[in-house]
Amino acid sequence: MYKNVSIEEVAGKLLEQLKKGAFLTVKSGDMVNTMTIAWGTVGYIWQKYVFMAMVRHSRYTFELIENAGSFTVSFPLKGQLKEALSFCGTKSGRDVDKFKECGLSLLHAEKVDTPVIDGCDLYLECKIIYKSPMHPEQLPEEVKRMYYGNEDYHILYFGEIVAVRMKEEA
Repeated sequence: MYKNVSIEEVAGKLLEQLKKGAFLTVKSGDMVNTMTIAWGTVGYIWQKYVFMAMVRHSRYTFELIENAGSFTVSFPLKGQLKEALSFCGTKSGRDVDKFKECGLSLLHAEKVDTPVIDGCDLYLECKIIYKSPMHPEQLPEEVKRMYYGNEDYHILYFGEIVAVRMKEEA
């Protein structure tokens, strides 16, 4: 069972896990894909709590999120699903069925069309409210050299956090 919680209650746990990996899931039409993310931002803008997710143009998820109205972020806080996080961070949904290969199943979200990954402890449901491409000319040269040597820059997707759910302790 899951309970609704406030983002303030879980922001620290969320940010700590983000460094280890989380699942960004997107649904467009009948297509669903998940990918591992380790970058993102939680914030408060426009009188809304938001999660900002970054997706590169080259990713299969980019094809889906461009036509989606929402995304979810699923956080396995207790060390579970490490192999799935690794797999989903190195394989493309264009080439493999990540859900089948990793034995992942989906749960319906409460407030958005995009599902969440079953077996995680914390979920964010986000309605996309803004997107923006990165502007390479505004990045420090060191950042471009370290992370964008191939010039595959991210698009920033700002999702209003419309639900935060956490697994209840047994």
